[in-house]
Amino acid sequence: MSNTTNDRLLGVYLHDHLAAAAGGVELVRRAAKEQAATPVGPGLARLVEDVEQDQESLRKVLTDLGMADHHVNETFTWLAEKASRLKPNGQLIGRSPLTSLIELETIRIALEGKRAGWVSLRLLADHDARLDAELLDRLIARGVDQADRAEQLRRTVATAVFRTTENEKV
Repeated sequence: MSNTTNDRLLGVYLHDHLAAAAGGVELVRRAAKEQAATPVGPGLARLVEDVEQDQESLRKVLTDLGMADHHVNETFTWLAEKASRLKPNGQLIGRSPLTSLIELETIRIALEGKRAGWVSLRLLADHDARLDAELLDRLIARGVDQADRAEQLRRTVATAVFRTTENEKV
């Protein structure tokens, strides 16, 4: 196995993660806004700050590697996230009580994907001095913490959502 980084494949990989991050940031922002007055609102607000910082960290990694930031991929993912809102979740207009649960499940999955990306980069950092191993270690630890916090929020909503009436907000 060669110790040389395939920058073409790494660039595609990182730009895919950056595009996913754009959609993830938008999803967490929307969920935090919609659930601001609920018990999970403060936790979601904290996640917004975290995922925005992580998106900037990913841009820094791209810069450190000398790779351009491709906003086209991010724009496409941002539009896809907006289109995903059209799914009714059992209700044609307004938010269904299921919307909050589905959003948190999606956020939880996205956070795991982000952490997996940091782990992949950390493995590469052992052979590529352009990557900051200490930064990646911190991002991996943050990713674990974020996923744990999102799981607690998801559990809170999952418990509440099936115990509400059709019109109650969760």
